[in-house]
Amino acid sequence: MLSPPSNKSATDDNLLKRFLQCSKNSIEQSKSLIELFYTVRSQAPEIFANRDPKQPELQMIFENIDFLPLPTLTEDNCKVFIYRILTNDVDKYDFVNGVKAFFIFADVRMVSEDQIPEGEIPIFDMKNFTLRHLTKIVLPVLKKYMIYTQEAHPIRLRAIHLLNTPPFLDKCMAFVRPFLNSEVAEMLHSHLPDSDTLYQFVPRRCLPAEYGGEPDLTCEGLKREWMDKVMKFREYLMDESRWTVDESRRTGDKRHTGMEGSFRTLSID
Repeated sequence: MLSPPSNKSATDDNLLKRFLQCSKNSIEQSKSLIELFYTVRSQAPEIFANRDPKQPELQMIFENIDFLPLPTLTEDNCKVFIYRILTNDVDKYDFVNGVKAFFIFADVRMVSEDQIPEGEIPIFDMKNFTLRHLTKIVLPVLKKYMIYTQEAHPIRLRAIHLLNTPPFLDKCMAFVRPFLNSEVAEMLHSHLPDSDTLYQFVPRRCLPAEYGGEPDLTCEGLKREWMDKVMKFREYLMDESRWTVDESRRTGDKRHTGMEGSFRTLSID
């Protein structure tokens, strides 16, 4: 069993509320999810450690990838999130730091948003994703990303939209499919370039102008707003004692703490 980090502040209340909401207000399920959350993070330092957003490697990611939580919720109170690569220049793409940056934005959201949505709807815009990007994928890191997002991330995933899907989508899915559970697989929706099928699921009023949405809401403006927020939480992000635990202090059965299997058997007192 593990104890979560003791270095807490008022901002952590928002995070604890997310665990409760995601566990349907069950204390026992929340405790199990908390253990999953900290265990996965502690065993994935390449993603969850050394997270100074000012470091050059992450600055390059921020310049070339957009992570855009959208301000308007859907009718069923879900949060829409856009992820998009801004250039097809593969030399400006680093998979590991890209995953790290993804969770930096996710963590800032978790501790800064007072209103917790009923669900999450990520949109992955694949317009600039090329076959060469596939060669940059680091499979052990992809596996950790998939385990964490499907089992340990305190959100309720409602749907996943793949926008501007390329002809080689099947090759992309070949990387992901071994780590994809059936429930999440059923949430996947793909949308071809120049199609308007996304609007069947996500109303235009939730989207920025670049995606046929609100003219006063732009990706550039959203990016500026969220980069400012990330920098505001810089010290918080860099304080690893808030986000990980010391695995050497774990007591009891350690058989299920490795990244090679599912974490569902973990529990805490």
